[in-house]
Amino acid sequence: MTHLDGNVLAGVTSSLFAFDLPTATGQCDACGDVASLAEAMVYGAPLGFVVRCRNCSGILVLLVERPGGVRLNMRGLRWLMPSATDSHPPAATPEAARFS
Repeated sequence: MTHLDGNVLAGVTSSLFAFDLPTATGQCDACGDVASLAEAMVYGAPLGFVVRCRNCSGILVLLVERPGGVRLNMRGLRWLMPSATDSHPPAATPEAARFS
């Protein structure tokens, strides 16, 4: 079975996170490998994605798209950190945006 890279997750996860998920760095709970999710192996299914570690093929993330929304299981990650360029929170109000 062929796989895609983690960049395929950008569209489907854009409504879940305030940052770009593929550019985030995470650590595999199975082997300890640290990498951006863009480097992960992603297998598509009719209803979602299975994201596997580039090093050990352990499952990092399960993502299921359902009519009620997206379900996300990130049990295979010890931690996840947005990239430095994506870690700026959006302004709370239009007035705050003018002064930043």
